[in-house]
Amino acid sequence: MRSDRIERLAVGGATLALFLLFWQAAVSLNLIDPLFVSSPAGIWHAGRNLLDDPDFWRDVRVSANEFVTGYLAAIALAIPLGLIVGWYRRAQYLLGPFIDALNAVPRVTFLPIIVVWFGIGLWSKFAVVFLGALIPIIIATQAGVRASEARFLRVARSFGASQLKIFSSIVLPGTVPFIFTGLKYAAGRALLGVVVGELYASTAGLGHMIAEAGNTFQVDVLFFGVLLFTATGLITTGVLDRIEKRFERWRPQPTGSR
Repeated sequence: MRSDRIERLAVGGATLALFLLFWQAAVSLNLIDPLFVSSPAGIWHAGRNLLDDPDFWRDVRVSANEFVTGYLAAIALAIPLGLIVGWYRRAQYLLGPFIDALNAVPRVTFLPIIVVWFGIGLWSKFAVVFLGALIPIIIATQAGVRASEARFLRVARSFGASQLKIFSSIVLPGTVPFIFTGLKYAAGRALLGVVVGELYASTAGLGHMIAEAGNTFQVDVLFFGVLLFTATGLITTGVLDRIEKRFERWRPQPTGSR
């Protein structure tokens, strides 16, 4: 297992290094116009300059606040709601049409009305991030509940297990992988909400910084901003992967597994 991890890091690191070398060489040889596509060295220098700029750290705080607040609020509501909708048939009848409608409509289309309701401050971006993350978690959690194996449920009921016992010992542990799949997908949607919200109506944040850099042809700054969002998404996914592995120890193992 350890050797596989080392091999994966080595191969991935070497591939990334070769890609950056070819990219820098293409710019240095004028095969790529740096006015439209930056270079690794240019992005590095732009990042170092931004780290010394107080306005940059203000933008980071604004975007981080929007992402964390909206994402955590979506998790707090979506997981219980997904469990309820997946477990209770009448809840599905009641809330299913609204969930399907929100899933079918791109959340970006709500931006104008959200700005009208909440203005261009924090709350409008919070709403966009919240809506972007909410539906994927609900759908994944609901699917996890419905995927519970019928044979286990039948055996538990035949032994007189209560609904609460069945839910806590069979349904909920089996739903954990689905929940984390939804959380990972929702993290990307939440970051997309941050970017879109700040591009559309904002005076601060990394999305606003990217928009300003694009308008003024600061391609190095633009790519650095994109790199920050990419890194945030990868870090969030990595953290969720580690948490999921801890939950794997809690889930009951199939009989005969080693």
